[in-house]
Amino acid sequence: MAKSTSSKKNNWLFFGISAAVTLFLLFFANQWFWVGLPFTLTYLVLAMDKM
Repeated sequence: MAKSTSSKKNNWLFFGISAAVTLFLLFFANQWFWVGLPFTLTYLVLAMDKM
């Protein structure tokens, strides 16, 4: 089943936000960067329509 374009755009938007948060955590609180990884990777997979 094909996803709607707005859902796909939202997934890319959430991926970008979560990637930025993960990078922020990596630079400024590197012991906590792994907290953002599940969100980043999940939204990347959803945006690429692999799940």
